[in-house]
Amino acid sequence: MREKILSVVMPVYNEQATVLKIIEKVLSLPIVKELIVVDDGSKDGTAELLKNTHLDSRVEVIFHERNMGKGAALRTGFARATGDIIVVQDADLEYDPNEFVEMARPIEEGFADVVYGSRLSGGKPQRVYMFWHKVGNGVITFLMNLLFNSTLSDIETCYKMFRKSAIANIRIRSNGFSVEPELTAKILKNKALRVYEMPIAYYGRTYAEGKKISWKHGFSAIGAILLYRFID
Repeated sequence: MREKILSVVMPVYNEQATVLKIIEKVLSLPIVKELIVVDDGSKDGTAELLKNTHLDSRVEVIFHERNMGKGAALRTGFARATGDIIVVQDADLEYDPNEFVEMARPIEEGFADVVYGSRLSGGKPQRVYMFWHKVGNGVITFLMNLLFNSTLSDIETCYKMFRKSAIANIRIRSNGFSVEPELTAKILKNKALRVYEMPIAYYGRTYAEGKKISWKHGFSAIGAILLYRFID
């Protein structure tokens, strides 16, 4: 059996309907050492649910007093992670944690320092919806590749997995969704890091089903790419 090497960091905001289900799925994986859940000021009863549910000893729950954004939640979670490998997991059911087993192999085998799970590289189930989201992601990813001489296909993916040493010195400045391009920019600027990408399945939600990110976040993502091209 593979060692328990994986720290999973899960930002949570208003996900009462799904949070316990995704916690169960993450903990079913034998490689998971710990799950760090950061409730980012939920107002829908999620925080109370987490407080009143008896969770596995591998789960640590941290509560932000107010909503500060995904970047702030990741900053909190990364600081507590102790595993050799760290990965991000959203608290909805759009992504399947079973992907972690294969994503971790290039890191475990010494080929990669960072592995991105791409929803857009084919070979796995993808929900067919939200055309303009795909266009926006394509523009953002193209700009990142152009400015950083890379070939990523999906920088906005939640599934970003890192050798712990790869992000130990990265200071996250973004509080909101701009953390996605910020992390990618800072990883790509470090030419010593070996970055790989693997296809993953994606079971996307509509806004009626609880999706939070919108087209407006695309503008802040572009701003973040330009900003972090020139500063750390």
